[in-house]
Amino acid sequence: MASGVTFRIILATGNLGKLRELQNLLGEQFELVPQAELKISSIEETGRTFTQNALLKARHASAESGLPAIADDSGLEVDALGGAPGIRSARYAGSEATDEENNRKLLAELGACPEVERTARFRSSIVYVRAPDDPEPFIAEGVWEGRILDAPRGTGGFGYDPLFLDESAGLTGGELDPDDKNRRSHRGQAARRLSELLVMGQIDANLD
Repeated sequence: MASGVTFRIILATGNLGKLRELQNLLGEQFELVPQAELKISSIEETGRTFTQNALLKARHASAESGLPAIADDSGLEVDALGGAPGIRSARYAGSEATDEENNRKLLAELGACPEVERTARFRSSIVYVRAPDDPEPFIAEGVWEGRILDAPRGTGGFGYDPLFLDESAGLTGGELDPDDKNRRSHRGQAARRLSELLVMGQIDANLD
């Protein structure tokens, strides 16, 4: 990949928090264009796993734009809830739920669950497709282990971040400095791996 060249990739999300995080993680060499900028609508997420949903979104964005696409699907898995909210993390309290509503439902579902049983993790799957029918999409994954608090802390991040405690840092995702969060997070892990492979040329990053 030529030094100093910027490559345009459609990002299949309407979540501005994800856009900011992924752009920061991938760096200036890649220009992420949110699909809404090209008036591409979201596709129904009918997959049973994060990877399946990410592939659905990436292939749809690539088909609509004629460009390579990146999609992330991620969510929170809480052990005491059998892995919920999982792939329904963004829609836990309803299809149009806000972060606050999802957080309230999570706390209500956990109820008086003791601290020791509130183990959880964020899981992310990021995929890159060169074309809608790319037979060998690259899939990068990351996992961030932690615990769910009984009340939110911090005003940073988005989604469930204020409830998710990184025990090694002693801070929630809502309290962590953005750069520190990106070093630790599930999405950060997956995005760094994808960036390494693109920059090293281990997958075809020719976006012409």
